[in-house]
Amino acid sequence: MTQRDLDWLEKETGEEIIWRGKPHKNSLYPAFAIGIVLIPALGLGLLIMLFAYLNRENTDYLVTTEGIYKKTGIVGRRVKKINFDKIQDTSYTQGYFGRTFEYGNVDISTAGGSQVEMRFGSVPSPRKVQEIIGKRIHNNDKAQNTEEVSEKELLHSILEELEKLNSKIE
Repeated sequence: MTQRDLDWLEKETGEEIIWRGKPHKNSLYPAFAIGIVLIPALGLGLLIMLFAYLNRENTDYLVTTEGIYKKTGIVGRRVKKINFDKIQDTSYTQGYFGRTFEYGNVDISTAGGSQVEMRFGSVPSPRKVQEIIGKRIHNNDKAQNTEEVSEKELLHSILEELEKLNSKIE
């Protein structure tokens, strides 16, 4: 993986990549099977296979210390990021081909959303990817709770100091 591969990524200071993936190469099999059957139909099959291949090659998924990213686009580019504090739920699914060829989808839902906000489609070992995201969410929750406790402790100590000053003034 070169930096050029990630020229689309605007990392925050200190942000590190934990997992990087793209659709599994085996996810091309169904499109290629359909494409081969449709080759006699005015080259439609070739277009299906080409589109499936280009789509896979131009899709990237990242899990970082700050959130998750999805980059797509054959001609243009679309990059979406969701921070861990916004993620409400994750799930994974595997259809027949996914179980057979070891890939599946990881769906990410956010707070306030009524549907899937982001999908990591056809990733290898989707359960493992879901676990990686779940651990990051848990670590983020722990860090936020620690920050809240620290803020409460700080406010409490300031209040104590103000009370001491107030008693000296009286």
